[in-house]
Amino acid sequence: MNDIRISTLANGLRIVTHRMEGLHSASVGLWVNAGGRDERIEQNGIAHFLEHMAFKGTEKRSSLQIAEALEDVGGYLNAYTSRDVTAYYARVLKDDVALALDVISDIVLNPVFDQREIDLERGVILQEIGMSLDTPDDVIFDWLQEAAYPDQPMGRSILGPAERVSSFTREDLAGFVGEHYGPGQMIVAAAGAVDHDAILAQVSGIFGSLSPLVKVTREAARWQGAEARRVKDLEQAHFALALEGPGYSDPDYFASQIWTNALGGGMSSRLFQKVREERGLCYSIFAQSGFHDDTGMVTIYAGTSGEQVAELSRITIDEIKRSAEDLSEAEVNRAKVQMKAGMLMGLESPSGQAERMARSLAIWGKVPDAEDVAARIDAVTVAQVRDHAARLLAAARPALALYGPVTAAPERDRLAEWLAA
Repeated sequence: MNDIRISTLANGLRIVTHRMEGLHSASVGLWVNAGGRDERIEQNGIAHFLEHMAFKGTEKRSSLQIAEALEDVGGYLNAYTSRDVTAYYARVLKDDVALALDVISDIVLNPVFDQREIDLERGVILQEIGMSLDTPDDVIFDWLQEAAYPDQPMGRSILGPAERVSSFTREDLAGFVGEHYGPGQMIVAAAGAVDHDAILAQVSGIFGSLSPLVKVTREAARWQGAEARRVKDLEQAHFALALEGPGYSDPDYFASQIWTNALGGGMSSRLFQKVREERGLCYSIFAQSGFHDDTGMVTIYAGTSGEQVAELSRITIDEIKRSAEDLSEAEVNRAKVQMKAGMLMGLESPSGQAERMARSLAIWGKVPDAEDVAARIDAVTVAQVRDHAARLLAAARPALALYGPVTAAPERDRLAEWLAA
């Protein structure tokens, strides 16, 4: 990745670019190291609310003019909020990179927070919350997160509760910006048909005069593991189980991904083959890993019938335990190939490359070379994957979320006993 260049302004804002030859388009964005886990309890949902309000008008553009600015040149503009970051990004043709940067910087630095727009967008977000609550295989992951990290920022919903969203004011929004939107918390990332020097000059002119903020210390995540069970007359029983996994800097980072992928990452995985193909207990079942700087989560999800949820629970636990004992070299190699292929395919996309660079720079302070990452994946042995799984299970304090006709589902403490047996 010799075409990756990184620069840092005097105020701490970082710029990372990757010029990808042969492309006529580019992805450019601003990643802010502030998300749901940076909110105090009375602020829960405000990072996401702020992301919405960035598109509702600035000092020089109305909400319509923001939308038209990039769509008039065939581009698009979007944003998302996670627990760790808020990202504002655009995809444009190469001649419009400067325009995209101008629009993104404008919506982040100069929002007007008009009261009428705040009230209108509040209604939109309340509808989004309602839609989430009506989507069982969506809301169950919020409940699982809360069960894993109760009574702390890491466990709270990114959307926030309706009662909080209903009370946010202009001052609340501006206050969160004042606390967290400093240059030291910002990364500009661009990939595709881009020129690093031109972007550096533009970013310096726009952001160079910003004063650094005193970074607010995040509350450390404290995994506890609990149960969230909601009995409701639905067609399916939704089952979500989580174990605490490693963080980004943990030596087991790659081993954990390989194990999770082999366990439930695709149609050839153990859980899919055993639970769906052999037993026919569900349509969908998967395992996935999530990582933060100080914690991680291995999640298993399945949807089944109320009559079969107990059997599915037991078989799932059995397969998790068995994988720590007899995961094969073929399974590990397949998981490695899937990981490397996913990474390399993502790097062929300007959007995927920009996302990876911004995330890597925020986590490790550098962008690892793809070949080095692939070598580290290849270096993980079957024994290391099994050992990681065994250690994770030995220390397991599972979190469990159940929704639907789940009366017959085993309790979380019973599942913990099975894992430890």
